[in-house]
Amino acid sequence: MDNTPLLLNRQQASDYLGIDPKSFDKYIRSNPDFKCFMIGKQERFLKNKLIDFIETHCTN
Repeated sequence: MDNTPLLLNRQQASDYLGIDPKSFDKYIRSNPDFKCFMIGKQERFLKNKLIDFIETHCTN
């Protein structure tokens, strides 16, 4: 079974996608179509939303 948590922080999300955190910020987090939510003062990301975003925005 996958050991990553359901809610990912910035570092975990970039690791999950296999990209560096700066590229994650530049190409994914900055896109207005990308959905995330706040827990306190920190953004959290769902794995399925990350995959959905990649599939819809990175098609050939």
